[in-house]
Amino acid sequence: MEIRLLRYFVAVAEELHLARAAQRLGIEQSPVSRAMRDLEALLGVKLFDRSVRQTRLTWAGQVLLVEARRVMTTVDHAVQAAKGAAQGYQGLLRIGICGSLSQPRIAPLLARSREEEPELCIRIFEQSVSQQLQGLHNDLLDIGFGLSDTVNDGLVAEPAWSDPLSVIVPARHPLLAHAQVKPEDALKYPLILCHPDSASGGNDTIHAMFDGSTAASLKVADRVTSMGVMLTLVGAGYGIGFAIGSQVKTWQRPDIAIRPLAGSTQMLTTYLLRRRGEPSEPMKRFIGRVKAMEAAEAREQEP
Repeated sequence: MEIRLLRYFVAVAEELHLARAAQRLGIEQSPVSRAMRDLEALLGVKLFDRSVRQTRLTWAGQVLLVEARRVMTTVDHAVQAAKGAAQGYQGLLRIGICGSLSQPRIAPLLARSREEEPELCIRIFEQSVSQQLQGLHNDLLDIGFGLSDTVNDGLVAEPAWSDPLSVIVPARHPLLAHAQVKPEDALKYPLILCHPDSASGGNDTIHAMFDGSTAASLKVADRVTSMGVMLTLVGAGYGIGFAIGSQVKTWQRPDIAIRPLAGSTQMLTTYLLRRRGEPSEPMKRFIGRVKAMEAAEAREQEP
C-alpha cells in the first residue's frame, strides 16, 4: 500500500469533506476522490458512509484512522531521524508536552539540553496527556510531561516540579481587591474549567481543591479544551479560571489579571512520564537535568 493513500485518507477522515481535504493537501479534489475509491477497493471495506447528508466514517474507517495516524507518525519520525543523522546528530529524544504546562520551565530545560548535547536531536510534540500515554505505549515518544500521575501499566510518572495555583480573573473583578484569594471565595463565581478529557491532565488536581464541593454545586460556566480559549472567556467576563501563574504571565494580556490562591497546599505538580524500565542514556541525562533544575529552585526558596 502506498503511504500516499494513507495520507490522503487521514485528511479526508479528519475533514469529512473532499474539497477541504484537497485544499489541506494542496491538490485538486479529483485525485483525492479517486484515491479514496482505490483505498476502499484495495482493502475490500467501506470506509465512509455517504448515505446521509454529511459524510461519516464507518466503524472500519474509524479503526483505520487510528492506525493510519500511528503509521504516519512513525514514518515522520523515521524521516526526521534520517535527516538528523545526515546533519550529524548522534541520537534522538522525542518529548511530548501540553499547552497548559509551565513554559518558563520547559524552555530553559530544553536550552540546557541543546547546549550540553548539541549532537542530540530533540523533537517536541504538543499533545494532550492521553495522546502522550498512547505515544509512550507505541514507542512514538520517549518522555512526556503532564499534570497527572495516572498512567497505565508499563508506564511510570515521576514528579518533576510543582507550581502554585493561581486564580485568573477579568481585568476588572471584585476578587482583585484581595492580595490572595481563598478557594471558597473563588467558588462564589462562575468557573471556566478544562474539559476532563483534554489538555494537561490537571483537571483532577484543580477539583481536589474544592474541599468536598460536588460537581453539581459548582457554577461551571463552560469547559474548554485549551488554555487560550480559557483565557479568552475569562477576559470576556464569562467567569474565572485556575492555572499556573507563571504560565499565564507569559501571555501578557491586558484583559485578565492573576491572583495567587491562599494556602500553601494549592499546588500543581508536573510529572515526567516514561516507559517502565531502564531508560536510554540520553533519557537518563535529560531526567538528570530535570532533577537538578528542581533541586536548584528548592535551594533558592530556602530561608
